[in-house]
Amino acid sequence: MTTHLALLRGINVSGHNMMKMEALKTMLENIGFQNVRTYLQSGNVFIDSEEEASKVGFMIKQEIFKVFGHEVPVVVITKEDLKSCFANNPFLKEKDADVKKLYVAFVSIALKKENINDLKISQFKPDEASIDENRIFIKYAVGAGKTRFDQKYIEKKLNVTATIRNWNTVTNLLAMYGE
Repeated sequence: MTTHLALLRGINVSGHNMMKMEALKTMLENIGFQNVRTYLQSGNVFIDSEEEASKVGFMIKQEIFKVFGHEVPVVVITKEDLKSCFANNPFLKEKDADVKKLYVAFVSIALKKENINDLKISQFKPDEASIDENRIFIKYAVGAGKTRFDQKYIEKKLNVTATIRNWNTVTNLLAMYGE
């Protein structure tokens, strides 16, 4: 049995794709997932399953559409993905790093370091980004709400599914993996 973390994109945001976490939890238990736990209302769901990560994501996406009628992209990650966030985030190594400006975009496929050129991040200066496999580390100069370098832009430029979490959430999700 493997514990997976499913990151659902765009639920319960500004009145769109609304679903109660208790209803989501029940739905996931009804399709066979065990030890279902949620964090926040924004779609962070731990589940235990014998299935591979790609199948878990597909099953969740299909069932959400069937039950709630929402088309919700899902990225499934592991505890090792979260640990890598701490080990490989170059912005954490900076002197006086402001974690309130740090975010991680989790993407559906492994990227190459060269993909950073595809993002044309220089046009978003002073925002910064760095690619590490299926993660894009982001440091927003002002804040996530005041930039065009967002999940939609990343998805369009790299042809991937992406969902972004702030550093506080990433930290808390890693802590919850051990619970």
